[in-house]
Amino acid sequence: MHNKIRLVIADIDSTLVDSKRNFTKKTKEILDCLHAHGVYLGIASGRPLDELSKNAKKWGLQYDFDFLIGMNGSEVWDNLHQKEYSYFKLKKEWIKEIIDLMSSFESNYFIYHHGYLLCRKDDEMMHHSATSSDKEIVVMKDVEEMYAEENAKIMFRVKEEIMPEIEKYIEKHPSPYYKGFKTQTTLMEFADRRVSKGFALQKLCEMNNIALEDVAAFGDTTNDNDMIAISGTGVCMCNGSDDTKAIADFITEKSNDEDGLAYFIEEHYLKPYGWY
Repeated sequence: MHNKIRLVIADIDSTLVDSKRNFTKKTKEILDCLHAHGVYLGIASGRPLDELSKNAKKWGLQYDFDFLIGMNGSEVWDNLHQKEYSYFKLKKEWIKEIIDLMSSFESNYFIYHHGYLLCRKDDEMMHHSATSSDKEIVVMKDVEEMYAEENAKIMFRVKEEIMPEIEKYIEKHPSPYYKGFKTQTTLMEFADRRVSKGFALQKLCEMNNIALEDVAAFGDTTNDNDMIAISGTGVCMCNGSDDTKAIADFITEKSNDEDGLAYFIEEHYLKPYGWY
């Protein structure tokens, strides 16, 4: 374990919050302790910045997160310098190609579009996405609406049982421009091949003179892998996917429903530092 820590950054779903998306008292207590001792805090998610910026207040924190990584790394907010950055959006023709690529599978595809969710159809799974993101659902009138503009990503809600088949299919049909990756057991996302939470984290660290070896990153699935791999301490939740566990330096003993992230930080950092 590296003996110094300057930044803790974490994925949200299945990592920082529990399965009901609750931000627990224990997690708040641990983050408050880190913040009080000058450790930078960040969250990294597939969700857009306008949504991530609300979380600190929603979770009862008395301070804002220092860094926000949104849309899996396509959007970045550096709160220390009050600057926003955008990287690598999907071109319109790529979005059309991705929709065609996924046409063999039953899915409901959607994008974040001007503050709402633009989707193929209104169904139960889309209502779940809308509720968790606090966004209005708008059903497309024509598929061309999906690729009328460049976008950071396009997402496909699918049945969990066909996800392995989809992953194999995407692997056999690679693109030099974009990539597909699972972010939930029922959610496949596509983004520019260069986009990653790891790329965004590296940029933030460069701009703020933070050594990557002084970063502890937490996640649970494929879209967290690059961030976990480049950090000095990369941690996968014990409820995480096998591919993420394989590249992590550590796996938590407790799940996200048992305050796994909080207990890991407490045992590996706060107690050894005498902070807790």
